[in-house]
Amino acid sequence: MSRDALRDFARDYAAHRAAEGRLYAEDALLGLPYLRHGPLARQWGVRARSFEALLGRIIRPLAASLGRGLQLLDLGAGNGWLSYRVALEGHDTTALDIRSDKVDGLGAAAPFLERSGGRMQTLDASFDAIPMPDASFDIAVFNASLHYATNLGAVLAEAARAVRPGGRLVILDSPFYRHEADGLAMVAEKLADAPCRFGAHAETLMSLPFIEFLTRERLSAASAPIGCAWRRSRVRYPLWYEIRPVVARLRRARAPSRFDLWSATRP
Repeated sequence: MSRDALRDFARDYAAHRAAEGRLYAEDALLGLPYLRHGPLARQWGVRARSFEALLGRIIRPLAASLGRGLQLLDLGAGNGWLSYRVALEGHDTTALDIRSDKVDGLGAAAPFLERSGGRMQTLDASFDAIPMPDASFDIAVFNASLHYATNLGAVLAEAARAVRPGGRLVILDSPFYRHEADGLAMVAEKLADAPCRFGAHAETLMSLPFIEFLTRERLSAASAPIGCAWRRSRVRYPLWYEIRPVVARLRRARAPSRFDLWSATRP
């Protein structure tokens, strides 16, 4: 993927995110992922549940077993909210993203950096070429970002390289489908709806060959070369999210995706 293509995508994606209302005032920004009001509150309600599962099932147990603070790599960090929240837990975090804009890219992270007590840093880079030494981190979290990979195996291998043996790779808030056909149907719907959804930015935002979704089989095949076995930990999401499969069946529509918490131990 060329640097120019990434730059154009990042620029148009920032414009689209601004149009969605993701340029948050400081109070709302510092409160993420616990956004209580506005049109995006339901989305953040889902993401808050994923984050709480990350803390309770991965971060706190690993820190307790090691008896020290952790080094966490936040891949596709956006504005850095997850890195900030983990830094407040007493860990050192690196928020990595290709976007440095002030909408919800790393350019919006200043309030987090100011309040993190020096435990948080940002890194303007792509997750398929992480500019850090081998075995630098205890945890690498794909933060609603792995579906933006163009080469799943290469991206997973690069994250594993940056994590210490015995550390964790984690996937948060990327769409998983039980059946490949449902994921492919979602992609077809997205392509058909792109001019309406993205307007003038549609061509740029749909130009890169992202994988768009995951299945257990896709993930297992891509992870085989690095020896990672993934475990799904089901997250209890808000009721409206949990009943979506029922609604889809009643409407004779394709099955929806799920997020949940996916983790693997670095061999």
